[in-house]
Amino acid sequence: MVTWKKICAGMLSAALITGAAATTFAAEEQSDKTVTLYNQPGAPLPEAPKAATTTAAAVPAAAKTAAAEAQQKVELADKLVINLAARSLAAVRDNKKVALYPIGPGKTSTPTPTGYYKVINKEVNPTWTDPGDPANSIPSGPNNPLGYRWIGIGGNYGIHGTNRPDSVGHYVSNGCIRMHEEDVEKIFDMVEVGTPVEITYNRIVVEKTPDNQVAYYVYPDGYGWQNVTASDVEKWLAGYGVADFVNDADVEQKVAASDGNPNYVAKVYPLFVNGTKLKGKAVVQDDIVYLPAVELAQAVKVSLGWKPEEKVLLSTYGQAVGYQKKDTLYCNSDDIGTLYHLDGGLDKNGQYVLKNQAAAKTETAVKDMAAAAETKAESTVKAAETKAEAKAETAAKTAADKTQAK
Repeated sequence: MVTWKKICAGMLSAALITGAAATTFAAEEQSDKTVTLYNQPGAPLPEAPKAATTTAAAVPAAAKTAAAEAQQKVELADKLVINLAARSLAAVRDNKKVALYPIGPGKTSTPTPTGYYKVINKEVNPTWTDPGDPANSIPSGPNNPLGYRWIGIGGNYGIHGTNRPDSVGHYVSNGCIRMHEEDVEKIFDMVEVGTPVEITYNRIVVEKTPDNQVAYYVYPDGYGWQNVTASDVEKWLAGYGVADFVNDADVEQKVAASDGNPNYVAKVYPLFVNGTKLKGKAVVQDDIVYLPAVELAQAVKVSLGWKPEEKVLLSTYGQAVGYQKKDTLYCNSDDIGTLYHLDGGLDKNGQYVLKNQAAAKTETAVKDMAAAAETKAESTVKAAETKAEAKAETAAKTAADKTQAK
């Protein structure tokens, strides 16, 4: 028999995720001189280049869609993740959210405790028993506060339905996790005894959607447990390689609002040069593919300079428009041939792959030769089949003529 008790909980200070940032550039005093960013011995920068610049062309835009959370039923979840600040419960399988539902966690006076738990029991049509008066109980039915499903996670805490669906989405319970009945029944079927359950309190959530769009959310401080700042948000975004692509003032406004709405930043892809993965990312924002300029120069061993007043990158091979995003310099992917003698782009595996132009041309030529050989082979086979069919028709006609002559 399941009981329902008031249990107070401790507090959680959520750790912020930080990640490796791209190579940075310390701003210099503005002048018409070229600031050397990276010097490659034997490949010096050209002297006194003219100020003519290459205008960056925009990359064709991919359709920008706000990817919704997948809410499909799976046979079994690897774990459940509950975020009390977001008032949400996610079923996770293969490190991906396969379902996301609203919840009603504990009141501020009886907060749901954070921590790591596991499913210890499951019950269909549970009976509610008053912890203060064991003789007072409510059997399964429309008046039962537990609804029609109970998933125990330890002590007297559990995930369950409710006969007050309007309370879901608010801090309302004595510490348990309330869910809409149709939602808890789906979750009930996704878990088994032993399934891990993580309960966190994270006001800042950063996610990468299936189409590689990075979005962040800032939730209100329902329990008053966690103060967050714009700097905290940017630390989270740094782990995804897009901290340079948000405006500080905009982030401060989002923190002040703390409305839990998605804020889409940019699409991001892992970046490879000649088979080596770089720390920096290929970032797509406003129809431009931004690449870390200094890191590319180091990867291909060419010198790189910066003319801050003209906003021009100058390499051993040529020059092009540069983009200073906070302390990091980026180039447009359209200019990688001019600056680095590189070629390439996004491959079918969602990786931004660049190669030296000579190697890229050779690879293309090999693919073209293979395609030509395959086409030729198909033509040869088809010709042989046509010839065989014609021969068979001729033989059949000859046989028919002989029969008729007899």
